[in-house]
Amino acid sequence: MANVNAGAREGSGAMFDGIAARYDMVNRIMSFGLDRRWRDRTVRSLELGDKTRVLDLATGTADLAIAIARKHEAVRVTGTDPSPGMLDVAATKLTRFHLSERITLAAGDARQLDFPDSAFDAVSIAFGIRNVPDRGAALREMSRVCRPGGRVAILELCEPDGALLGTLARFYVHTVVPRIGAFLSRMPAYQYLQRSIAAFPSPGVFADEMRGAGLDVLEVTPLTFGACCLFVATPSSSSTGSGKAS
Repeated sequence: MANVNAGAREGSGAMFDGIAARYDMVNRIMSFGLDRRWRDRTVRSLELGDKTRVLDLATGTADLAIAIARKHEAVRVTGTDPSPGMLDVAATKLTRFHLSERITLAAGDARQLDFPDSAFDAVSIAFGIRNVPDRGAALREMSRVCRPGGRVAILELCEPDGALLGTLARFYVHTVVPRIGAFLSRMPAYQYLQRSIAAFPSPGVFADEMRGAGLDVLEVTPLTFGACCLFVATPSSSSTGSGKAS
């Protein structure tokens, strides 16, 4: 497994290059396999029907892109990510699942997308928005490239709330997750995971950020005692695109 660049910013593509080889295995173990359920719920929230163009941002090893393509045979997915290492793993998986013709992978920054306005019927991002240095820019780009009436689905880990179960979930996220991740991947990157979750705004505050970026929020759904949250929105009718061409 490649070593993390010593100068890599936490949450950057370079940091994820260092954990790409074991990323899927570590996620399954740390989430007890719940990450698959969360992604399935995200796919359903897109309400794709006969829509055929989906953009999956921070696609990583393409788990969500693959879930979308498997659920909807007419869909074509474009997956972008800033980590070449993660995209290499994703490409291998697409070959294994015979999805290389339906899922296109490309390097990309969620803050500045090289696609025209309204280019996609739906936009998704799973476990990636908290790693974007300028969330507002990324949200505005999601609103811009999603067609009017299309769906934007954001799945993200959150600071669990509630009483007893919330306390147990917080202990798991703050203490157990970084240790398991560091042990299994032999990298300190998973210590960043806990810090990034704690720094992510509460669901209500993040929903307001989405509204401020030109998205009408349709759904805010906490999952597994608030350890994860699904945000579903559509581009606001009052928002205007930048006219950027691909």
